[in-house]
Amino acid sequence: MSASVTVLASGSNGNSTLVSSAGTRILVDVGISCRETFKRLKSIEEDPHRLSAVVITHEHSDHVSGLATLSRKLDIPIFMTGATHQAWKKSLRDELGEGPQLPRLEIFSAGQRFQIGDILVTPFTIPHDAADPVGFTFRVEGVKVAVATDLGYLPPNVCDHLQGCDVLVVESNHDVEMLRCGPYPWSVKQRVMSRVGHLSNEALADFFASDYDGGAAYIVLAHLSEQNNHPELARAAAEKALGPRRTLLHNRVLLAVQSQALEPIRL
Repeated sequence: MSASVTVLASGSNGNSTLVSSAGTRILVDVGISCRETFKRLKSIEEDPHRLSAVVITHEHSDHVSGLATLSRKLDIPIFMTGATHQAWKKSLRDELGEGPQLPRLEIFSAGQRFQIGDILVTPFTIPHDAADPVGFTFRVEGVKVAVATDLGYLPPNVCDHLQGCDVLVVESNHDVEMLRCGPYPWSVKQRVMSRVGHLSNEALADFFASDYDGGAAYIVLAHLSEQNNHPELARAAAEKALGPRRTLLHNRVLLAVQSQALEPIRL
């Protein structure tokens, strides 16, 4: 095994993904509690104390709610952009006006590659209503993994980063008609459907049909809305767009869920 990918949790109530090599374990976001993060790592036979680092996509609570506690319990570096760090601190300031401390904070900028153990990490800008949101690609021993959720659309720079992947974890947040007819206030619907909101099943299908290179072994549909989507709608839209490129070796479509860790993908 040269690489492994496990989506520990995915959805509006918390997101976290583990990307591993033989010697390095990187947690992408800590959007569930520290206790639940540890529980889910143990459920896939991973020791939380063997984590190498955490990388953060953006400061929204469903991506960082467990970060402060986890950073106190584990002596590992936490990577985020400077703007994301400031927004996260501001959102968590206590009654004395003091924000949480990260003893081993590492600041990066989108487009600036960095190395964690034997994994090369490339952060790239995504369109979302956060301070400085990013997606990531991870490269190890010829394997490329991409994690791209929480984005309103797929601009050319994102499409470029999603080329040549072996595993693609990508947002399929909502069905447009379900969202339009659903219970959310109109202001929230507008935000979700905006170019800094969330990616619909239909928008992702357009990417698969036009700009996607078709090379991934696994595609993980992530950040599905429980209110405005259905897993089989997301799967059907993706599989129809992928068409005959779905084989036993390529473009196997998996669905990440909120309630439990996905079975590890090993390459």
